[in-house]
Amino acid sequence: MNKHYIESAKASQRGAALIVGLILMLVLTVLGVSGMTDSIFGLTMASNSQLQQNAFQAAETGIDIAIETRNFTTTGPVNVAGPIGSGTYSTNATMQFQVTTPVPDTAFSMGVGPGSVQAYHFDVQATGTGPENAQSVNNQSFYVIGPGS
Repeated sequence: MNKHYIESAKASQRGAALIVGLILMLVLTVLGVSGMTDSIFGLTMASNSQLQQNAFQAAETGIDIAIETRNFTTTGPVNVAGPIGSGTYSTNATMQFQVTTPVPDTAFSMGVGPGSVQAYHFDVQATGTGPENAQSVNNQSFYVIGPGS
């Protein structure tokens, strides 16, 4: 083979290795940045989901506190509010009397007359709040059996 031909072939390929290397580095950099962006987005979604779940639990705690007070009054709403846990989360619950319905006398074997037992229906609405404006509103209805009018 001609010596001149070999030297000119080497000279024409000197820049090709550099260009191929730079293109590979560019592709790897784009893949790395894309992977980091996806990871950060996934972490943000998981964090938001956890904050929302904690706010939901704070609202459920508000419902539990309202029922535990046993302040079952038919005259007006009963409010329960305050921080819970470490103080990062808070709850605000309102318990409201709704209606009284008769309980069938056959439900009890106490030998009492008709209309002597009533079901007092209540609704509780609780709002749980937490960091980063996480908020959840929960409703629960229940009834208490008591003496009739």
